[in-house]
Amino acid sequence: MTRFIVLIAAAALAGCGVETASTAATAAALKKQELEQGKKTLEQAQQKIGQAMEQVQQSQQSREAAEK
Repeated sequence: MTRFIVLIAAAALAGCGVETASTAATAAALKKQELEQGKKTLEQAQQKIGQAMEQVQQSQQSREAAEK
């Protein structure tokens, strides 16, 4: 009977370990998605900044050409 109780306790503890591992894996996958989305957002922001800088330069060149 004691062995039976020990086996049940071991099975219960093993089940908790599996649940914890799957929860950790899910959390890691979510964090990876967040990081990837953050990278995409950063790249988009950098592109917009680059475009804005180009427009400012073109505008400045147009003004300089008009002054001549």
